[in-house]
Amino acid sequence: MIACNDIAFQYHTDSPVLSFPNLDCSKGGKLLLLGNSGCGKTTLLHLMCGLLRPRQGKIEVQGQDLAALKGKDLDRFRGEHFGIIFQQSHFIQSLSVLENLAIPHFLLGQSFPKTKALELLESLGISHKAQAKPQALSVGEQQRASIARALIHQPSIVLADEPTSALDDDSTAAVISLLEEQCAFAGASLIVVTHDQRLKSRNNNRVELKPSAS
Repeated sequence: MIACNDIAFQYHTDSPVLSFPNLDCSKGGKLLLLGNSGCGKTTLLHLMCGLLRPRQGKIEVQGQDLAALKGKDLDRFRGEHFGIIFQQSHFIQSLSVLENLAIPHFLLGQSFPKTKALELLESLGISHKAQAKPQALSVGEQQRASIARALIHQPSIVLADEPTSALDDDSTAAVISLLEEQCAFAGASLIVVTHDQRLKSRNNNRVELKPSAS
């Protein structure tokens, strides 16, 4: 489903080169990337979905070498195959939760499955917030809305960047369980990058990232 081999990245010519271990995640599988701040977790996530380009190495998604895709072709591939949960929700504050969920379909030129979106919000326990603005949601509700936005267009891979960093133990368990359940139901691979050691026991398929700048 997704494989990264011999990946290295450098932000600027005078900045350190970040090297990453080889990794892969099969269709419908789960992968946990653990590491402290500064080890390149978010950088690796951005490399995986083509938001950044590696200095060396190869990233394949569904058998497609990301290096072979450029511009709009890369954007469309990312939009079709990836659902991304960022550290910050990045909702458009002037739009309702439901309208924010429609954005991925709008960008892909597809019709918005409103009924499915409402069912997804219902399964996440926030259907009553469908017409609310993002600022009216609690932190936990925003996390659930972010999960819905990442899954609404049925991506092959869901990338979650520190999805539990601002949550207490009970909320962490609830959000991760929901994320795992929804990805399993959709048949999507789930890759979580985090420094949260509470998640370590939930996934045997994990890679611990360490600073490897040179």
